[in-house]
Amino acid sequence: MERVIVIGSGPAGLTAAVYAARANLRPLVLAGGLYGGQLMLTTEVENYPGFPEGIMGPDLMIRFREQAERFGARIENVDVTAVDFARRPLSVHTYDEQYEAETVIVATGASALWLDIPGEERLRGRGVSTCATCDGAFFRDKHIVVVGGGDSALEEALFLTRFGRRVTLIHRRDRLRASKIMSDRARSNEKIDMIWNTVVEEVHGDDHVTGLRLHNVTDGSTYEFETDALFVAIGHMPNTGVFAGQLDLDERGYIASPDGSVTNVEGVFVAGDVNDHRYRQAVTAAGTGCRAAMDAEKYLEALEFRMDSLAPSSF
Repeated sequence: MERVIVIGSGPAGLTAAVYAARANLRPLVLAGGLYGGQLMLTTEVENYPGFPEGIMGPDLMIRFREQAERFGARIENVDVTAVDFARRPLSVHTYDEQYEAETVIVATGASALWLDIPGEERLRGRGVSTCATCDGAFFRDKHIVVVGGGDSALEEALFLTRFGRRVTLIHRRDRLRASKIMSDRARSNEKIDMIWNTVVEEVHGDDHVTGLRLHNVTDGSTYEFETDALFVAIGHMPNTGVFAGQLDLDERGYIASPDGSVTNVEGVFVAGDVNDHRYRQAVTAAGTGCRAAMDAEKYLEALEFRMDSLAPSSF
């Protein structure tokens, strides 16, 4: 019986592991086959406090992991395939094992949706990104392309005008899906151009992005387009597949938390991007990991008190 199982190993999961381990709860972290979350796909991180010179995303996650292990967290690089939160103890399954726990912290994150086109994966972190807040400052006075047509895409484009000399929004339809207020802001910004009825077919560049191949879906034409960066803003998908039917999800598929890290299941807590579709930053994820671990600790203390009060008196 585990006191705490943490599912996920990004900033939220590993911060939860640090706090739970320091509380002598000996957490078990089921990290997934590829631990570290979205930061493992990031090159330099300049906005995480404590690193004034910046740090590479994978290096930051190695430090998170080492710190959690230092305090006694046990980390297994296995994927969770199913959970059973309908009964006590809570049950978590991997391909080869079944674990039981008094509490579970879900920190499985969210995955950015990609275009799945040639050159995109190879140039991730070299001009291809899904996070303007994370990477926008690397492209000062550059020409930046944003793909998408919803509020998130326009938020990215507007934010990137702080850095780029020009921002071009490419959308596959002839009108935006974004709200009117966001559309009006983008249209009125002198730095933003828009290309309609167009999709990106390929990303060009050797060690950094130099251009794109675009395809007009109306007339079928294909042409080359020079740019220094490509920001893909077509949405995120919360990693909640194994929790469907087990935990309440909101209308976007994120785990619902009526109060802080608390879910609808007693003893199950949530942290990080699997619950946050607004900020999606390493530092905010880490903060929610701290919160979830502290809430789990308080829950276990209350559980022990209840058990002690129910124990037969020796007098």
